[in-house]
Amino acid sequence: MNAAPGPADIVRSGLCIGCGSCAGRSGAAAASMQFDAHGLLRPAGPSEWLRHGPEDFASTCPFSPAALDEDRLAAELFPQAPQRSAGVGRFEAAYVGHVAEQDFRLRGSSGGMVSWVATELLRKGMIDAVAHVVAAEQPDREGRFFRYRISRSARDVRAGAQSRYYPVEMSEVLEAIAAEPGRYAVVGIPCFIKAVQLLRRKDPLFRERIRYTLGLFCGHMKSARFVESLARQMEVELHEVAGVEFRHKAPERPANWYNARFTLRDGRTVSQDWWHLADGDWGAGFFMAPACNFCDDVVAETADVSFGDAWVEPYSSDWQGTNVVMVRSPAVAQLIDDALAAGRLRLEVVDDGFVAQTQAAGLRQRREGLAYRLARRSSGVPPRKRVAPDARSPAARRKLIYLTRRAISTWSHRMFRLSRATGSTALYLRWARVATLLYHALTYHRGPLGQIVRRLGLR
Repeated sequence: MNAAPGPADIVRSGLCIGCGSCAGRSGAAAASMQFDAHGLLRPAGPSEWLRHGPEDFASTCPFSPAALDEDRLAAELFPQAPQRSAGVGRFEAAYVGHVAEQDFRLRGSSGGMVSWVATELLRKGMIDAVAHVVAAEQPDREGRFFRYRISRSARDVRAGAQSRYYPVEMSEVLEAIAAEPGRYAVVGIPCFIKAVQLLRRKDPLFRERIRYTLGLFCGHMKSARFVESLARQMEVELHEVAGVEFRHKAPERPANWYNARFTLRDGRTVSQDWWHLADGDWGAGFFMAPACNFCDDVVAETADVSFGDAWVEPYSSDWQGTNVVMVRSPAVAQLIDDALAAGRLRLEVVDDGFVAQTQAAGLRQRREGLAYRLARRSSGVPPRKRVAPDARSPAARRKLIYLTRRAISTWSHRMFRLSRATGSTALYLRWARVATLLYHALTYHRGPLGQIVRRLGLR
């Protein structure tokens, strides 16, 4: 494809993540973001706009091959931050730890650092508002459980704590930022932060108003059908669900023992451990957005500061949660240094190797796995990534794992759609359990299939 891609091209090629950066600047075209048949957000609008999008679409869509990659963007944004060697980009300082004051840590899914930095920027008068994801107040009426919102108080910002494994988009908040002068911070996953930085690079208005970006480490984005599947497996109707908590904290369980908890309209709560769910193995990729197969940024490399979970011991066993924090902006670095000196934070300095260790599985999926997927891609808009296509280097078992994960991510959408159409929950759940058995056999050598894999000597 020689011509610059438009929104329709990106969608057809499986590269649209649904961030809404294009629809948020559609102007008279009145484009919007709508859920598709698989519960993924996609741009909708006049056919001419879908063919071309905004004037600078090709250079501002985060998955467009014409857009700058994360290395070049980060070099422009943070020239003073050293480039590191462990595949996690550049940063000034990295830490592991948690917030020591108030109940930030208890209310967050991890160590409370995301909400703390956002509210501290507000408290110090460095920004006027934060664009972040919150729970929908009336999910049944709004047709979604989570959405972006602009908050102007610490109380409202803290209402956005917790992890959100659900599709969201930024079109409305981008329109609001363009319409109302002020200094804003934006919180988002890596591809959303990249979209914001690409917009800031092209548009002086966004460059002037969006002062800080707070990135979240990301394994992949799931479709809205994941919540629906959880509801079915907890034997409740989706319209009964008033609130969703994907990672409920409890003293009796380590942080990495995920427990999904729903609050129902009648006040009751129901919950289920992820490992008891047919599609609860995160690494298997159930309901993964197709674009996530072509992402190479785990740690939000273009954000002023980014946050993840410390998935190594002894931190992963601490039920209260622990953050990994990567700082690139000198202003945010000073903010954290001052709070450390005052005893408001409990953080220890770590290096790039430690950060990479906490995200080892995700980095392998976005490096070796991505190289293998690129080598097998033959149609659509060609992704331009920082890894070269490579079908030779992965060992045989790793290739089978990548193929299985890709198949699960693709067919989970299709099988759940068929399950909805036929009214048969069992159809999807039986398929998901078989898919998980195969994935576990290849990945962990579990069960009889795993013994066969072991005997075959697949590495």
